[in-house]
Amino acid sequence: MKALQLFGDRDLRLEEVAPPPPPGPGEVNVRVRAVGLNFIDVWGFRGMAFAKRKLPLTVGAEAAGTIEAVGEGVEGVSAGQPVALYGARTCGVCRACREGRDNLCEDVSGVMGFHIDGFAREVVTMPARLVVPVPEGVSMTDAACAGIAFGTVQHMLFDNARLEPGESILVHAGGSGIGTAAIKMAKAIGCTVYTTVGDDEKGEKAKALGADHVVNYREERFEGEVRRLTKRKGVDVVFEHVGPDTWNGSLLCLKRGGRLVTCGSTSGVSTTMNLMQLFQQQYRITGSFGCTLANIRQSLDKMAAGITPVVDTVYPLADFADGLARLESRKVFGKILVSL
Repeated sequence: MKALQLFGDRDLRLEEVAPPPPPGPGEVNVRVRAVGLNFIDVWGFRGMAFAKRKLPLTVGAEAAGTIEAVGEGVEGVSAGQPVALYGARTCGVCRACREGRDNLCEDVSGVMGFHIDGFAREVVTMPARLVVPVPEGVSMTDAACAGIAFGTVQHMLFDNARLEPGESILVHAGGSGIGTAAIKMAKAIGCTVYTTVGDDEKGEKAKALGADHVVNYREERFEGEVRRLTKRKGVDVVFEHVGPDTWNGSLLCLKRGGRLVTCGSTSGVSTTMNLMQLFQQQYRITGSFGCTLANIRQSLDKMAAGITPVVDTVYPLADFADGLARLESRKVFGKILVSL
């Protein structure tokens, strides 16, 4: 079968590899239909792994497909069923896993496509507990956005930031895969949404998704605009995933007692901040990484209800590198996917 493998820094090759054996007890074989691209793929493509890994490595951290075969003892899924795939090989037995806090697994093997072989291959063997049935009416390309993009946003907004109906939120990079998802999820519960974009075309698209106020950060200081628009009160929540370039401006956008939730650092990994501002304004800052299996189920349910991903481009597997290049270019609006 075909698999897209990383042999070194930016060295991706479409290779012929042996197909997996029949699934063992508790396992399923899944024929992969679509793979979602994310900045974690860009980091891995650049060789920025935070742990040792063996090359060549099959890439792809987010995907959906159909069950091809089930192993002994598997219940709840059957051959032919569409499923979304969980992108971390968790242990399933530690306290965090047992309590449904999968992204805090105490003995995780790694992120697929980053530390261990990922989803950009025709067939993958998975523990059955790490696949989530896709509701009727949800497409494979949409379902492929559940494992990271939608799941991450669901976890950030509702598990961590505790976003409530009617609150105000600043969503950074409103044209990104997670930014577009955050706008749609926040608007669905009646929030006032402020968002930043890099050009006016993206701004118009963000407004079409439901953003109430759009700031072109290349032309205006977003923190000044948000404070002006909120009459200096600030927003309840900041959805942060840019890092140092926006960090302190994001804090200035918060109202007293506001919440900032962050899942990324695309502009760098370290920053400085005013600690007096932190405690005097009683900010609540939460780090958020990945999502839980429950978040994937919640995301798929939202898709079935009509809150679907914004898809920028779908590439064939052989053009995976082109998809990563488009993601790096920041010209993208929404998600980039690869079809198999």
